[in-house]
Amino acid sequence: MGLFTPALHRQRHQFVIDFVKRKKPKKVLDLGCCECVLLKQLKFHREIELLVGLDIDGVQVKKKMHGLAPISTDYLQPSYDQLRIELYQGSVTEKDARLRGFDLVTSIELIEHLTLADVELFSEVVFGYLTPEAVIVSTPNSDFNPFLPGLVGFRHSDHKFEWTRAEFKSWAMKVCLQYGYEVELTGVGQAPPGQQERVGFCSQIGVFHRLGGKERYNMFDEDAEDVFSYTLLYSIIYPSLHDNNILRRVLMCEVVYWAEKLKRRWIAEETGERDDTYDLCQAKGEGGECFRASERHVDTEETQTACGAEMKTLVDQEKGDGELFWTHSQPDSEKWRRRVSVPLAVLWCCCPKVSVLSGSVSNLRLLLMDEPGVKLSQDGSAVLLNHQEQDLDDDEEEHRADFEDSGYAEARQCPPSAEPAEDWEANV
Repeated sequence: MGLFTPALHRQRHQFVIDFVKRKKPKKVLDLGCCECVLLKQLKFHREIELLVGLDIDGVQVKKKMHGLAPISTDYLQPSYDQLRIELYQGSVTEKDARLRGFDLVTSIELIEHLTLADVELFSEVVFGYLTPEAVIVSTPNSDFNPFLPGLVGFRHSDHKFEWTRAEFKSWAMKVCLQYGYEVELTGVGQAPPGQQERVGFCSQIGVFHRLGGKERYNMFDEDAEDVFSYTLLYSIIYPSLHDNNILRRVLMCEVVYWAEKLKRRWIAEETGERDDTYDLCQAKGEGGECFRASERHVDTEETQTACGAEMKTLVDQEKGDGELFWTHSQPDSEKWRRRVSVPLAVLWCCCPKVSVLSGSVSNLRLLLMDEPGVKLSQDGSAVLLNHQEQDLDDDEEEHRADFEDSGYAEARQCPPSAEPAEDWEANV
């Protein structure tokens, strides 16, 4: 139904997302994760390092859990952020030591599905045993129910109760007193004009903060039981640049991409021709940025040199005093192979990502030495590229094809899945 815009379930999730943006928790647990809708949104907030979902319905979780897997761009363009996602089957009334000490626990429209006796166990487990730094609990506000068209009884057939604002506040204050928290009461879903103060929000929300911070958690930690009652259903670690193999792969792709771009730029300048690559570079401002960068100085452990001076060494080896290369594919003919040398110092100062990934020109040289996809000069100071496209040998041709298919072209975003229409039975 169209009573709320955005839909009420989206407002609840956005409330959590806004909290995550402000507080930047590293470990987040969603109780009653069910179809993993909230988790799928939270995984894009990469300040989170551990994202966990718990639900008693393992069948439903298994149907949706693969939507949390990394997508192709997570592998092709990994970041330094580290993310692990875990999904468990279990009851919020049971303890499990693996979920203790999180920065944030969310319980969105969950407690009304519990009996009042189980709500007491929920409070003991979440606030007394798991002791997270913050807890967000949302539940229907029965004071608002008269404004919901066609509603008779509870909003969902599985609800065991629906609290008024006074009842929710009473429970929240009891939790704070018993387990050492403070609470802010708020909500989402505005009442009709002139009715907000009288009936409050459609979904009432309590934001709990643990008193004493991490010191209080450490005090309780000594007496905690090591209980493991949940079943792990799913676990995935996202690719990260902290993995040295991934770091090398990404760095190699960046080096090849930028070396090729600089080579074509230099050839266009030398010949006076401007091919599509050159024009594209100019249109995006990347070539200009490279030459603006060439005016800055590059500091290394061995020498200090201007990028502008280094750019002059980006030359056709047949014209300079550098090495010449024989073509071994035709031993009977002495055909020279022409190469372009792109100094690592130029790459380091022209490509911010290369400089960030490698840290220094010396490190860049060390990281590239054993990479089969990159050819270095004999002294390891420059990347060597064939002058003409037709000079590429079979191995280089295959590498270029792999690179062009690697996804460094502009990534296409997958359209978001359609959200279900607002329904009091399912979403309120």
